[in-house]
Amino acid sequence: MDNTVRTGTQLLWSALGGDPALVDRVEYGGTSGLLPARLPVMDLARAAVAVAGLAAVERAGLPGPVRVDDGAVATAFVSERHLRVDGRTPVNFAPLSRFWRAADGWVRTHANYPHHRAALTAALGVDGESVEAVAAAIGERKAVEVETAVYAAGGLAVALRTPAQWAAHEQGREVAVRPLLTRERLDEAPPRRRTGPLRVLDLTRVIAGPVATRTLALLGADVLRIDPPGNPELPDQHADTDVGKRTAALDLDRPSDRRTFDELLDAADVLVTGYRPGALDRFDLHRPGLVTARLSAWGDYGPWAGRRGFDSLVQVATGIAAAEGSAEEPGALPAQALDHGSGYLLAAAVLRSLTEQDRDGGTRLVRLALAQTGHWLTHALERYEPERYLTESEGPLGRLRHALSPVAYEGGPTGWSRPPGLQGGDDAVWTTA
Repeated sequence: MDNTVRTGTQLLWSALGGDPALVDRVEYGGTSGLLPARLPVMDLARAAVAVAGLAAVERAGLPGPVRVDDGAVATAFVSERHLRVDGRTPVNFAPLSRFWRAADGWVRTHANYPHHRAALTAALGVDGESVEAVAAAIGERKAVEVETAVYAAGGLAVALRTPAQWAAHEQGREVAVRPLLTRERLDEAPPRRRTGPLRVLDLTRVIAGPVATRTLALLGADVLRIDPPGNPELPDQHADTDVGKRTAALDLDRPSDRRTFDELLDAADVLVTGYRPGALDRFDLHRPGLVTARLSAWGDYGPWAGRRGFDSLVQVATGIAAAEGSAEEPGALPAQALDHGSGYLLAAAVLRSLTEQDRDGGTRLVRLALAQTGHWLTHALERYEPERYLTESEGPLGRLRHALSPVAYEGGPTGWSRPPGLQGGDDAVWTTA
């Protein structure tokens, strides 16, 4: 078994408070070399899926095994790209959702939703949605100036930062000292008596949260997703991530809709939210005995706690885009891996909280942020660094840097006994008689 694969699953399962012995129930297989990247994206992907499976078999009281097939995992992590609607390829990014050159670097925007496009163009003083006009407006400004102005207008734009710049940033420092996720018991509410399927109220958007609730629906939960009537999910996002669920539109500022929502929440077992911290506080979502899972982009701490965000923007701010490319030419992960990884991890956290609640009771709260998943990807998992597998030696040819031998075993040699000499410079004799 690949130790990196096992270690990733062990780390996530430990963060979820799971029994370490259950990790042995996971079996890995499938095509190797998928989701190639400089960062260990595939390790994140299979570990997140593995713990979702582990949490499911633990809750169901099944022996396993949990089978993790790399092909299935990699395909699911780019599910939005494989989606076809009557043969039509989906639109994953609108024309104004992309990288732009600023006066001193790069900016990435997210403008898939109409209200975000309107905020972006208003902040830049651009009439209409011309790519050329937006490019010109951003090109005249510094990257952080664009970021600040667009967020102030209610839009989404993030300046490209290197890993070192993010580590020095106040939000980056906050993320670095926080755990990957938090699971809290809020009170001593007695264990719930449930009849019928698990009831999950879904207040999430885009990919991460919907992937979590899509996974819970797969496992038999009755998932009801609620969206505001005037701001439905994008059609292609809905087609990809709302499989297995039911969806409804409620305006929580309308008294009749609010009463309906409160009745649904009173009867729910799980509430999953994906809006920025504080956005839903006015609706008083607390219920004794409820398991609440809160997902955000940046976390509910630090100067960016109230900011909106998406996977592509978190990659840019946290140094991932620079690590996958460079500060001069940013890159991207081969999948929206922070979204998908966080989704499966959040589903696992909900299942583990339910398992513990069935035994010990208590209202439960789970919190996870895309930025925390990004930090885990860049700091907790082992990434390929060729320097670790190189050595240097002095000899007749000078100072050489060369690869270590991959042949290794307990008690075996750690390297060659001599460096290469000058060609043809040795006597044609054996060194031993």
